[in-house]
Amino acid sequence: MFIMAGLISCSDDESGKTPVHNPLANPADGPPAGNPGASYPIPAIATPEDVSTPDQVIGNGTPESCTGQLVVDAIAKGGKIIFDCGSEPITITLPETARIFNDASDEVVIDGGGLVTLSGGGVRRILYMNTCDQDLNWTTSHCQDQDHPRLTVQNITFADGNSVSEIEYSGGGAIWARGGRLKVVNCRFFNNICASTGPDLGGGAIRVFDQFQDQPVYIVNSTFGGAEGYGNSGSNGGAISSIGVSWTIINSLFSHNTAVGNGGNPAEAGTPGGGSGGAIYNDGNHMTLSIFGSLIEQNEVNAYGAAIFFVSNNHTGNIVIDQSTIRNNIGGSWYPVYPDISMHADTDIAVTNSEITD
Repeated sequence: MFIMAGLISCSDDESGKTPVHNPLANPADGPPAGNPGASYPIPAIATPEDVSTPDQVIGNGTPESCTGQLVVDAIAKGGKIIFDCGSEPITITLPETARIFNDASDEVVIDGGGLVTLSGGGVRRILYMNTCDQDLNWTTSHCQDQDHPRLTVQNITFADGNSVSEIEYSGGGAIWARGGRLKVVNCRFFNNICASTGPDLGGGAIRVFDQFQDQPVYIVNSTFGGAEGYGNSGSNGGAISSIGVSWTIINSLFSHNTAVGNGGNPAEAGTPGGGSGGAIYNDGNHMTLSIFGSLIEQNEVNAYGAAIFFVSNNHTGNIVIDQSTIRNNIGGSWYPVYPDISMHADTDIAVTNSEITD
């Protein structure tokens, strides 16, 4: 099945919008960040944060000076964090999950300068933020709806994160976030995994709950997988997964991610559940999934939504797709309107200037 829609386009010089530079493009270092050739305009709120005056600098110019423990300690303190590890790409394996403390700093920016990969070593989650976790110090009783921490990760790669052993806060092999705000710009996510079965957990790379005032998570110029051997994997949402969260995805690439659960949600009799949303798993009530200038291809599922699983339980959520391509995703069923997108038949979906091919 092939569908092409074209109604609306946006100019690159639209007021308040600027292009985003992509520093992660070394072929020897894995697929580059972002959808190649995409130029959808970026709203100012979704551009990289200014780190010209950092609060913390990890390293003193050599690879040896950039240790995993220094990264963990710096993230615990918060603020704007950059790296000085030399002029060559470097992978820093963390000895434990880096945790963001709610009372350390309202703004947390982690900027890898296009050279840094943070690794979980295949045994641990890389980054954890949770405004409702008392171990991270509560700052308000309304923890699910507070404006901080405002976390931005930019110009950095997250690889080999693993949250399989996490029980209470499952999902999110690379990043688990709740509350405050999350923004991802010029990033790559390679070979991150979470639990492989379960009807309502997932996000091989990222899992998100509650954002301040229901504002969206921005994913800009970023790559999840990108080539064979680099994909992320989880029970649902091979790349990203959320409950009650809106996403705005711009100029990004999702490929070779897998939802490996089995039986859907609720789980079919005799199955452990899961297997929906090869790239994206979006569940909740009133929420919006916006996809602009992005490519979603060659993701795979066992249950529903080879590319996207979107279920608005009260039928108030909506999907917006513009200047994007969804193609060659594998498996799944329950496609009432568009191939590769599982949703209720009455979900409000607007597709413009885009191609969707099964």
